[in-house]
Formats: sequence, structure tokens, C-alpha cells
Amino acid sequence: MTAGQLTKDRQSGKSRQWEQALNKLYVNFRDYSKAARRDFDDEDIHQARVNSRKLLTLLAILDPEHTATADLYTTFKQAQKRLGKVRDADVLIASFKERRKLAADAGEDKTADLLKAVIKHQKKKRETYRKKLKDELANLAGSDLDERWEAFLTGPLEGLAGKRDANVVMRELEVAFEQQKKVCKTLFKTAEPDPKEAFEALHKLRISAKRLRYTANAAAFALNQKFRADEEIYKEIQDQLGEINDKRVWLDTLQAIGREELDAGKKVWAAFTDSLHQEVLEALHRNDVVPVGDKSIGDKNVGAEPL
Repeated sequence: MTAGQLTKDRQSGKSRQWEQALNKLYVNFRDYSKAARRDFDDEDIHQARVNSRKLLTLLAILDPEHTATADLYTTFKQAQKRLGKVRDADVLIASFKERRKLAADAGEDKTADLLKAVIKHQKKKRETYRKKLKDELANLAGSDLDERWEAFLTGPLEGLAGKRDANVVMRELEVAFEQQKKVCKTLFKTAEPDPKEAFEALHKLRISAKRLRYTANAAAFALNQKFRADEEIYKEIQDQLGEINDKRVWLDTLQAIGREELDAGKKVWAAFTDSLHQEVLEALHRNDVVPVGDKSIGDKNVGAEPL
């Protein structure tokens, strides 16, 4: 066998690895999307979203400029956005239902009423998100997508797989994470960090950790051994920063709705938003990704940028 034939065989084998990994994610995305449109089960929503994110991760490795995959990338991105709207509403409603039960059990009737109003408001929002999801996902994940997907697998995939190295991408993502971590540490070294700037920096750090986590998972078949532990490492980091982000989003959601819309008294509104703001700060101070120490971040208007 000639050297040229050996090279060709290796490239063909690499392409098959990518095809198998991509196709597994694609089938999962299609199956969970179909189930999600039918019943809006929260686990189906979650899994459809996760698989779309993994597909986006692998496509970004293969074709970072999206020159050959722009239509597919845009489709999965739109699907992820619609799934994310419903998923985020599901998570908020579930959390506030639990909070309402605790408030009711503690005899805090006015707080329970406020939480009931928030849940009712968010359920209406979720109905809108669900309708858009059902309408748009049917088009985004239909037979046309199957045809485009097959054309990608039999067309540009082999050439892209032969040019890209997932290990190089992982190293680049690690460098980007460490750079963003330095930005956060610098901010928290100041006596009184600007709240919006500080939380936005942590938000970007979380996004960076999420990219590493999903790359380590979705591209595990193409990564060297030294990267195998990265998924768990960055999942833990993402979880810590995610707790901060979730509570920020919930506080921002309440403030966007407004006290009058929820028909809440000034006293109960102030008490609950104060307690939620305190939870944000406690989560911030608990994290050991970027230790905060005794720095003062007291502005309630922390500003949220949900993913």
C-alpha cells in the first residue's frame, strides 16, 4: 500500500468517525424535537436542546467560519433558541412552585400569593413560547432538514474533517477561558467592583466553560486522552456560575414584570426581591472559580443576560 493510499484511508476513517458522531446527535435531535412538539415534556425539551447544542459545537469545530455549513448552523441555532425559551420558563416555574410551597408551609401567605402571580404570568409566557416552538420547529426540523443533512454528510464533511483537529480547538478554548478568568480576577481585586461589569464578566466566563464542556463531550471521539477529564471539570465550573446566572435572571424577570403587574404590596415585594438579591450574592461568594472574598457588590440592578 502506498503512502498516498494510507493517508487517504486515514482521512476516510476520520471522516467516518465524525459522521457517526454527528449522525447520532442528529437522530437524537430529530426524535426529541418531535416528542417535544407533541407533549412539551420538559425532559424532551431539554434533550432536544442539548443535542442541538452539541451539533452546533461539532459544526463550529469543523467549519468555524460557517462557509460550508451556514444553513445547517442557522437552523440548529434557531431551534436551540426556541427550545431554550421554553426550557428556561420550565426551570423558573418549577423553582418558583417550590418556593411558593415553602412560603405557604411557613405561613407566609402574601409571599405565596406573589409567587403564585409570578408563576401564572410565566405560564402565559410559556404558552407563547410553546406555540412558537411547535410552529417553527416543525419547519426547522422537517424533511427539508433531512435532505440538507444528508447532502452535508455525503458532501463537504469529509473535506472538513480532514482539515480540522479538535485538540487544537480545545486548547484554544482553554486559553480563552483562562484569559476571561483573569479579567474576572482583575475586576474582583478592586475595592468595589462595578456590579454590572462584574456579573457580565462572570457570565462570559460561564459561556466559555460551557463551550469547553460541550466540546469535551461532543468531540470526545476525536480528542487526546489529556482532555478526557475536562467535561467534568468544566461542568462543575458551569454549575457554580450557572447558579449565579439563574438567580440573576429570575431577579431580572421579576423586575421586568414589575410589582404593579403582579398586584403585590410594596412590603412583600421589597422583602422578596431583597431575599432573591441576597441569594445572588450568596451564590457569588460561594463560588470558588473566581473567589470574591469580602468585596462589596450591592447594586440590585445587576443586569441579566440569559443564555
